[in-house]
Amino acid sequence: MTGIEAVLIGLGVIVLLSIGVMVTFVLVVRSLFRRVRRSRAVNGTTLRTRARLARGPQRNVLALRVRLDESLRSGRSAVELAGGGARSELPRLFRRIGDEGAVLDLQLRLMESETDTAALADELPAARQRVEQVEGLVKQVRSAVASALSGTTDDALSTLGSEVDREVAALHAGIEELQALNRRDGRVTMTRPTTSTVRDEGNRP
Repeated sequence: MTGIEAVLIGLGVIVLLSIGVMVTFVLVVRSLFRRVRRSRAVNGTTLRTRARLARGPQRNVLALRVRLDESLRSGRSAVELAGGGARSELPRLFRRIGDEGAVLDLQLRLMESETDTAALADELPAARQRVEQVEGLVKQVRSAVASALSGTTDDALSTLGSEVDREVAALHAGIEELQALNRRDGRVTMTRPTTSTVRDEGNRP
């Protein structure tokens, strides 16, 4: 192998390594970008920012999208806190609400691209009513979760309160018994020196 061949091989290896690093970098960036796009928090922040900056009828549409997003987000949080058990139907019901909310959001996104101001004004009342219906359903879900959680908490607190009452009563009884024993011991101690003094005086000449 000549020196030129060795240099060419070295350059080829460097080029291949550089290509591999670039491909890896591009794949990592694409993965991060997809995660950011799928992030609900990022999407919600972007949506609220667009609603604040928008002007005209589109601003009303974006405001409805923000209301819808916040409502579904609050319902999702409540269902996640509820867990399973007697409330196992809630996740299934909320998935149906979420599906309807997703369709409604697509409708609102379509309305954003509407250039006819009059047509958009005609469509807004119906869209607002649909958003309010979703909000009402989510409120019912949250109310059910709150009732279930408060009922469980009330039972647990009542049981705990009864146990605390029993322990406090037992503690008071023990303290009173200890005080009674101390009082009896004090009387015995006070009596013994008096008897001894009288006896000593009687034995004096």
